[in-house]
Amino acid sequence: MIRIGFVILTWNSEKVIGNCLRSIFELKAVEPYVFIADNGSTDMTASIIKQFEKKTPQQFSIMQNQKNLGTTVPRNAGIKQLMTMRPDYICILDSDTVVNDEAFIKLDAEMKKHSGYGIIGPSLSTSAGVLQMSARCFPTLLEKIYKALPVKSLQKRGELMEIQRPPYPGAASYSVDYLMSACWLVRPDVFKKAGLLDERIFYAPEDAEYCIRVWKAGYQVAFCPEAGIIHEWQRISKKKLISRMNWEHIKGLAHMFHRHHYLFRSDRMKKSFKKRDK
Repeated sequence: MIRIGFVILTWNSEKVIGNCLRSIFELKAVEPYVFIADNGSTDMTASIIKQFEKKTPQQFSIMQNQKNLGTTVPRNAGIKQLMTMRPDYICILDSDTVVNDEAFIKLDAEMKKHSGYGIIGPSLSTSAGVLQMSARCFPTLLEKIYKALPVKSLQKRGELMEIQRPPYPGAASYSVDYLMSACWLVRPDVFKKAGLLDERIFYAPEDAEYCIRVWKAGYQVAFCPEAGIIHEWQRISKKKLISRMNWEHIKGLAHMFHRHHYLFRSDRMKKSFKKRDK
């Protein structure tokens, strides 16, 4: 059995959280412990979570926040609690996912095969089969500018700048700059060496920033296309040009660029990483 501690955030997630939790507790190859942080939901989310807690109280922990604390603060609380239980891995998981045994078996096998991997993630697609680009190049200011401009050709150029390509066709797993944090399988030692998520970032790009620190700590971030889960993803920041989420994203980007000393290109920063492929 693979012992995994799951860290899940909810915020008005009544339409998805039931399917997510059900898929976790139906796993046969995984012994799960779930930490849920609810960011002040006003719908039926809390009630749905309580129903699952009643069934498996020994495998459940809930942090009920009175307001939306973002992604980093509540996730860090979950990571700290789960670390005391000495799991094989900690899984950062979005509430709009549906997981399966096959994916975790493959992710675990790749982690055992490559001791240099610190984080690994599966391919993500919607239940309708729409594939999400979860493995990406580190964001740069130029890429963000291109994607924000109302010109389709420039938006396309920005999107192409994000693409991470496998080293060869059919690679079971391979290192990438960063993974979107919808599903991360993380070695517990990574948090000891790279630290926790940066709480100065409210919403994004906490995933890219953390992966930079994971690389700097001597680990690799890896993508496993052979493992796949469902992610009913929604591009929240795309819905409104002027919104709190977009503003928080801009602030998070500025903080990341300042902290890691890059802006238009990440090449020099990446050269400083001690990449190991074991």
